[in-house]
Amino acid sequence: MLGAEAVHGAHENRAQLGRDRLDLVLLHNPERAHPGDRPDLHRAIREAFAVLEEEVAGKHAAGFGVATWAGLEEEAFTVGELLALAAEAAGGQQHHLVAIQLPVSLVMMTPIVQALHGQGPLPAAVDAGLRVMASAPLHGGELPGMVDQELADLIRPGLTPAQACVLAVASCPGVTNVLLGTSGAPHWKEAADAVAHPSLTAAKLREITGVLASP
Repeated sequence: MLGAEAVHGAHENRAQLGRDRLDLVLLHNPERAHPGDRPDLHRAIREAFAVLEEEVAGKHAAGFGVATWAGLEEEAFTVGELLALAAEAAGGQQHHLVAIQLPVSLVMMTPIVQALHGQGPLPAAVDAGLRVMASAPLHGGELPGMVDQELADLIRPGLTPAQACVLAVASCPGVTNVLLGTSGAPHWKEAADAVAHPSLTAAKLREITGVLASP
């Protein structure tokens, strides 16, 4: 079922974009298919990957990935398990699993904290050469109202709270792309200006996450 949904969505996307081939197809929140049942979930993911490999073979997609909200944090699957399932689906290591997407923000800090200790999904993805897309960097637009200017200045003096939050996510080790929805061009430019700044150091990220984790 996961595979059929992914292919149906890919077909719709190709029609909407007027393209015969998509750069990337994401399997969206597969953990919701079999909550609490890892064997059935992994079987469904492997079957979905097999269908997506057929899409790649048919030149309808260049590669595929997994977009998850809670699957990695709740350990419904790990990056290593996704890679193993992709290899099984492809019949070898020449699979086309090329990306993962997960929430990373100053609210959902677990991936940042783990990465700073060389643990969690981000280092595993880096080691495998996967593209890592950080979603919800502003936590659905809530974070700028939660971060005051003092914290923004701690992150990087001169940035707005929204910019500071985006820069922190973009600086997280392993993150290759930050996915951000904006209501207009000014917000997009604000975010683009933020990521144009030099990345925060690991020491600075540890300081920020330490402050936010304090009671």
